[in-house]
Amino acid sequence: MRNKGFILTLTVIVSALCLYYLSLSLVSRGVEKDATQFATAANGNVDHYRRQAYLDSVWKTPVFNFLGAEYTYQEIKESELGLGLDLKGGMHVTLEVSPVEIIRAMAGNRKDVAFEQALARAQKLQATSQESFVDLFYRSYREIQPNSKLATLFANSTTRNLSYNSSDQDVLKVINKEVDDAVARSFNILRTRIDKFGVNQPNIQHLKGTNRIQIELPGVDNPERVRKLLQGTANLEFWEVWNVQEFGPYFTQLNDYLVKQEAADKLKGTAPSSTLASAADTSANALTGAAGADTSALAAQLSKPADSAAAKNDSINPNQSSLLARLFTTLPGGLGTNVRDTAKVNALFAKSEVKALFPQNLKFLWGVKPIVANDGAEFLELYAIKKGRDGKAPLSGEYIADARQDYDQTGRPEITMSMNAAGSKKWQRLTGDNIGRQVAIVLDDYVYSAPVVQSEIAGGNSSISGSFTIEEAQDLANILKAGKMPAPTRIVEEAIVGPSLGQEAINQGLVSSLAGMALVVLFMFAYYSKGGLVANIALFFNIFFIIGILAQFGTALTLPGIAGMVLTMGMSVDANVLIFERIKEEMAAGLGIREAIQRGYSKAFSSIFDSNVTTLLAGIILYFFGSGPVKGFAITLMIGIATSFFSAVFISRLLVEWMTSGKDPKKLSLETPLSRNWFKNIKFDVLGNRKKAYIISTLFILFGIAAIFIKGELPLGVDFKGGRSYVVNFNAPVPASDVRSALDDEFEGAGTEVKTYGAANRLRVTTSYIAEDESTQADEKVQAALVKGLQEYSAQNPTIVSSAKVGATMADDIQKTAVIAVLLSFAGIFLYLAFRFSRWQYSLGGVIALIHDVLVVFSAFTIANLFGVSFEMDQVFIASILTIIGYSINDTVVVFDRIREYTHENPRIKFRDIVNPALNSTFSRTIITNLTVLLVVIVLFVFGGETLRGFSFAMLVGSLTGTYSTLFIAAPIVVDTTSIDKEKLVAVTPTVASR
Repeated sequence: MRNKGFILTLTVIVSALCLYYLSLSLVSRGVEKDATQFATAANGNVDHYRRQAYLDSVWKTPVFNFLGAEYTYQEIKESELGLGLDLKGGMHVTLEVSPVEIIRAMAGNRKDVAFEQALARAQKLQATSQESFVDLFYRSYREIQPNSKLATLFANSTTRNLSYNSSDQDVLKVINKEVDDAVARSFNILRTRIDKFGVNQPNIQHLKGTNRIQIELPGVDNPERVRKLLQGTANLEFWEVWNVQEFGPYFTQLNDYLVKQEAADKLKGTAPSSTLASAADTSANALTGAAGADTSALAAQLSKPADSAAAKNDSINPNQSSLLARLFTTLPGGLGTNVRDTAKVNALFAKSEVKALFPQNLKFLWGVKPIVANDGAEFLELYAIKKGRDGKAPLSGEYIADARQDYDQTGRPEITMSMNAAGSKKWQRLTGDNIGRQVAIVLDDYVYSAPVVQSEIAGGNSSISGSFTIEEAQDLANILKAGKMPAPTRIVEEAIVGPSLGQEAINQGLVSSLAGMALVVLFMFAYYSKGGLVANIALFFNIFFIIGILAQFGTALTLPGIAGMVLTMGMSVDANVLIFERIKEEMAAGLGIREAIQRGYSKAFSSIFDSNVTTLLAGIILYFFGSGPVKGFAITLMIGIATSFFSAVFISRLLVEWMTSGKDPKKLSLETPLSRNWFKNIKFDVLGNRKKAYIISTLFILFGIAAIFIKGELPLGVDFKGGRSYVVNFNAPVPASDVRSALDDEFEGAGTEVKTYGAANRLRVTTSYIAEDESTQADEKVQAALVKGLQEYSAQNPTIVSSAKVGATMADDIQKTAVIAVLLSFAGIFLYLAFRFSRWQYSLGGVIALIHDVLVVFSAFTIANLFGVSFEMDQVFIASILTIIGYSINDTVVVFDRIREYTHENPRIKFRDIVNPALNSTFSRTIITNLTVLLVVIVLFVFGGETLRGFSFAMLVGSLTGTYSTLFIAAPIVVDTTSIDKEKLVAVTPTVASR
């Protein structure tokens, strides 16, 4: 084996990296275990506030030392192998930024009949179209007003860069930019709002090419609050600001109050302010003194050195509150707090006694961006906002006409802002009253900037300068448009998984993984003896690499991801099976063990490479077109393909050569007494029976299609048809048919499906009741109807443990995306086969076999549905279809490669006469591989839980039909489409000898 040293070195390096990143996950679990112990009371109850306070306190603290390098808890969390929502519990939300209000605002909110009709028509078309809303609006408006220019609607004071002479394309370009800016603005606003939830490791991403934002919030326990906060309209305001010298005396009063409280607590022998107690000491004064020579009363109260011991020892300065010193510090711009202490500050200011110490026209707001100290600690500035008599801001965002990033005279980034006529007067008054003072720009009660007013500004045109980066200036300019361009968001997809279901999914994933691995390991050893031991070691390396690489990428492990891993176990041994069968063939032809190994690996390589590339194509398409858990499955599958190729081809080669390097190379055995005579001398006439196979397949598919009409419906999941679904737990089993009858009246006769879900006392309710209404009010109405309908089962204590919603537009998009993904898989595989085999007949045979497999699986679902066994077709179903495509073409490529090899070795034999011997020579490999995959798929079907039941059923059918179609569909199609005049017409006895 060439490059043996390089392969060995690479294996060691990859193994070390995987071990390192997996150790970070163990360290993280250890810290969280310590936090739980810290927060556990004597009665065993866990105080989640104290637990989170502990984790916050060590967020920036080193908790792991590796070869002298220290890592904080934050760095550990960012590198650990996380759990997806389906395992951890939580809330998944897809929000869509509505461009309707943006377009209305750009048109000056005019009441034009044709304009409103075009908007309404575009909204209707959007439910079944992949086009952007702006394009649909333009097409609709052009149909209603074919002779009117868009500039007549949009050339106004709101869009100053347009004129009545602007072309429609210029107008569309401006509209599209405003919509894109609105999506980016909503993304930033939502990211800030998410911080309010106190959620650990939230995930928010903009789905490129759409107006949608996808959010995952692990562990949330108040979905209603989340919905309201995520869908609320952004509120932009300009406020006057108290300076430090003005509000400093009030902090003196706060200090005196806290000193008295702490003294009283000492006399009582109780811990001071238990609700505000830190889980660990902080270094809040790390930035103390940064403000320079500040002589205010506040600075005097906070001038203690950055020493937590000094802050805690009241005897050093009895007039200094230890709590005040720990929580607050002076910053260059005023007052600040360590990020991890903000919850304690909020709790302090929420106390009625503390509120009474401050004037009624003062309220504190946090800055949105942390200030980073030299030691890495993060601080948020606390702004003292001056409220007016009516409590309203002097100026709101609705008066802003435009804002954009620009450059000042020295070339530094700045923001230029212009007001409309009414806003210009308010802005002149506000700036005139605050020369030399700050004016806070506030969005959703967070201060984004607080520039100092240099002079009174008349005319409404202003510039905001400072130490901005270009990106920061662009973000602030975009934020300033929040009032001018309202961009409401609506939830188009939602899923909630309760913690109990998450733990159940973890258990199911663990059981299915261990059981699947155990079965494959036992089977390989029983069939290949010591060769099986080599394959099993390669398999262990493969699983280790998959988990380690997932951790390195910071990927969350989902239940479909675990399914992908379990499936990889079955598919990863395929390469070793192919290699071992090749070695056995070479040894049967008379070669010695070492030469047989060399030729076996060499001949198997092209088949292994081609089959992995075609499967990888399916994984890549699944990644780009899937979302949520399906994308997690695709990541696991792609990583598994790469690691299984490396471990099976290279690591197993190292092991095999090591085992045969001594004086007795025969110590590597590839068979057992049980398997020695399996698949010997098989001579099955595949081509002679191909027409029977064609008829059987056609009849099965036709029956599946007929089942749709007999049943009257497809077993579509919420993903594809839209609507809402709920998983409800009961204390005791409840008949699904009775619950369905009880809900019919409440859901006003809308299509409702109720079925047992995983356990006899758990039901899944799916309804299309007001599915077209995606508002929060509709969500509440449907859930209220569900609760009311279940009242007659109150004795069984019905509890909603998870829910999901998919809007009609989202469902239509998912359907179309699924079709595109499958078609792209077919196209990509067709082109790759044409490239590798240089004959279109191979491509056609391969793709027809894949279409056959998809139709058979589809038919199996509809037939099962006809007989009362319902497996839903949803996104996970599409994942299974693409996986089946990858698995089936893997098998097909191996067979095609053998046909190509036989053709090259026997150029004078007719092509038709070569195919049967070639197919028979691959029977052992085909059946062994199919058995290993079947073993793990059966394990998934039995132990994988209800979430993966449809997936595992599809894989069960797909693995069988994939093997069948390779032999009886793909290869015969190649023969039937090969032109007679291209065949070798020399009559030779159709025998083929292996070499």
